[in-house]
Parts: sequence; structure tokens; C-alpha cells
Amino acid sequence: MESSEVRASGYWYGDDVELKTGVDALNALRRYRVAEMAMRRRTRAALRLNETDITALRFVVNAERDSRPVSPKDLAGHLGISSASTTVLVDRLVASGHLNRTKHPSDGRAVVLAATPMTHSDMSEVFGDMHHRMMAVARSLEAHDATVITAFLERMSDAVSKSDK
Repeated sequence: MESSEVRASGYWYGDDVELKTGVDALNALRRYRVAEMAMRRRTRAALRLNETDITALRFVVNAERDSRPVSPKDLAGHLGISSASTTVLVDRLVASGHLNRTKHPSDGRAVVLAATPMTHSDMSEVFGDMHHRMMAVARSLEAHDATVITAFLERMSDAVSKSDK
């Protein structure tokens, strides 16, 4: 057991032995989060971008994969930032060669954001192998296990999303 893990009789969880499997699941979730944060740091360094830039690019790339045009307003809504902040972000990503502004396919007055070939190449290089490994793990799950894990993660998301007020 890693020193950063909390044992079932630890500070946060009391001494209830029946909690052990739940605490083990929480500790595994924490280890995953630490690994994911480290991956995000490596990704930012490899792409020489900040977290918001990467989130924006992933949103645009995923929308392109689904044949959905992305406007600056769509991007602002996804990121939860103002239109002024979105303009600064898009200007920066256009200047760095990661995004292009193009005309909307059906409304020539509107602007659509498109990832550049460089962005697709960089993201494929940085995320490709990791996504393949993650999909291999996900595909190895039995249907029942996947259902249980999904329910657990959704309930955990709900638990941490609630305000403490």
C-alpha cells in the first residue's frame, strides 16, 4: 500500500471494517486521478499548451469527428468562459497554428473553428497510444463489471458536484 493511501481505519473513514472495499475503491480512484493529472502535465508539456487550450482543441477535434461545426459561441459554452476570453483563446490558437477560422458551410456570415492538420497530428501522437491502452482496458471489462463501475463513477461525480452549502 502506498504511503499516500488512507487505510480503512484511517482518518477519513473511521474504523468500520465493512468500509474496506469502498475505501479500496476510493484509493484506486485517487491513484487514477494522480496518474491522470501527471498525464495532463506531460500532455501540456508535449503540446506546449495550457489546459484550456487542450480542452478547446479536443472539443473542436471531437466535433469534427462527429461532423459538427463549432462556432466560437459553442466553444465558449463548452469551456464556460466569456466571449471576450474565447476571442483571446481562439486568436492565440490561430496564431500558434492549431486552429483555423473558416466560413460556416451553410451560413457564410458565421465563423466555424477547424483544427489544423498539425493539431490532428500532434494530438494523435500525444493521445493515440494512451487512448488505445485505455480502450483495451475498457473492452476487457465484462458487461456487469462495466455497469457497476459506471454507476459508481456517476454516483461519485454526483457526490463531488454537490455544493457544501
